[in-house]
Amino acid sequence: MSGKKRVLVTGFEPFGQSKLNPSQLLVEALTSEDLPGVELSALVLPVEFDRASEILLKKIAQISPDFVISFGQAEGRSAITPEKIAINLDHARIADNSGDQRQDSVIDELGNDGYFSTLPVNQIVEAIKSVGVESELSLSAGTFVCNHIFYELQKELSNSPIKSGFIHIPLVPEQSAEFPGAPTMEINLIIRGAKAAILSIL
Repeated sequence: MSGKKRVLVTGFEPFGQSKLNPSQLLVEALTSEDLPGVELSALVLPVEFDRASEILLKKIAQISPDFVISFGQAEGRSAITPEKIAINLDHARIADNSGDQRQDSVIDELGNDGYFSTLPVNQIVEAIKSVGVESELSLSAGTFVCNHIFYELQKELSNSPIKSGFIHIPLVPEQSAEFPGAPTMEINLIIRGAKAAILSIL
């Protein structure tokens, strides 16, 4: 045994008319970063309500990680924002990549209204800030696919030793034309913050 902790990180493919998704860029970059004590697996999920969570939970069952951190983009945010809670609601401003635009839809009729992250979110915020990257706690993961997989993840692992949660990241400068006036963060800073987040939970 190597003694390393198995960490699964996930991002999303581009959605809507976008050509890229910073969360995909991030998790692909993390696979070539030096993370002492970590055996890293990365997965890029489709931006589809049901399929994304199905693929994620299947991967967790396959590799049995110690930690799962899902990343997604949050236009309008200027900091890396660990999410505190997932809520039992799908309500989409736009359709997902399969054309499914859910409105006021409960994710699980038998599930809790919400599930909290089991990652040390306040500690993660401080770790990211300690490497010179903006970070703050978020109390809303929205009601699109990010929140959907966060909810399904926390529900599935609610009685498991696996620690899990979701972190939103800002847009990257390459997206400025698509999102005029929205704040961005250089991908190298996002990678630095994500590495600090991962190492802080070990």
